[in-house]
Amino acid sequence: MKKPIVIAENLQKNYGDLQAVKGIDFKIYQGQCFGILGPNGAGKTTTVAMLYCLLPLTDGKLEVLGMDVTGSQRQIKQKLGVVPQDNNLDQELTILENLIIYASYFNIKKKEAEKKALELLSFFNLTEKKDVNVEQLSGGMKRRLALARGLINTPEVLILDEPTTGLDPEARHSMWQHLRLLKQQGLTIILTTHYLEEASQLCDDLFIMDQGEIIERGSPKALVAKHIGKYVLELELPYEKQPILLNELELEINGYQLLGSTLFLYLKDEGQIIANKLQHYSYISYQLLRPANLEDVFLKITGKGLSHE
Repeated sequence: MKKPIVIAENLQKNYGDLQAVKGIDFKIYQGQCFGILGPNGAGKTTTVAMLYCLLPLTDGKLEVLGMDVTGSQRQIKQKLGVVPQDNNLDQELTILENLIIYASYFNIKKKEAEKKALELLSFFNLTEKKDVNVEQLSGGMKRRLALARGLINTPEVLILDEPTTGLDPEARHSMWQHLRLLKQQGLTIILTTHYLEEASQLCDDLFIMDQGEIIERGSPKALVAKHIGKYVLELELPYEKQPILLNELELEINGYQLLGSTLFLYLKDEGQIIANKLQHYSYISYQLLRPANLEDVFLKITGKGLSHE
């Protein structure tokens, strides 16, 4: 069995009276894409900031690559690649200059840095833009450049904080393709996101945070199977009819959730049978049968949707 490369025990972070991370425990293994999910303010960014030694711990224990973050910050930082949520690129420098200057922080010689930078630009389809100033790039190109910069020191672990926030769907899918290729090459990736489709696409394992605590953990597939089943049937019907319908279907569903005027029924294998049956109920104004996903898991265990702001 692989040894964990990140071990957190009773990890805590306070800001005055605010407890942002409330004594969480987790392990991350080499070669994984590991997800930390949750809404804005859940404690995701604070957690990863302690991982890459930006924020000190309030209490608990945190080891990264076999080193304690309280005494080995310099050694840990040398082995990590970090892509923060905000693009802190040098806007007035070219793409190539951004990478070469950033490489100097890791004592990488200029000739070696330039070779590595050109390899990364080729990988991220940015070679033709290498002499263009960053301020002239699209949002998707800036994020790919930030990712390239995070890899300039050939890290053992890549930490991504909300890597696709603000990107259009095409740019987001392009980023996912590059991350899949990196994972196939054996790179360990730690990812925070509030896009649950992103976690489903990329993550081998994950935990869901809310208000500084871990409320569930496991692989995306296992969490969907545990909490939801195979299908979700979305229905619109009058409030007074909902208890009657739920009572009638009690033995045929795996649970339910009400969000606004929409009733979500969680189904196992007989999704189409139930959907066909309900087509004849005149008081149901809308229905949609679809595969279950992580968004449904989050809704079920928290009772609320996930903000995409």
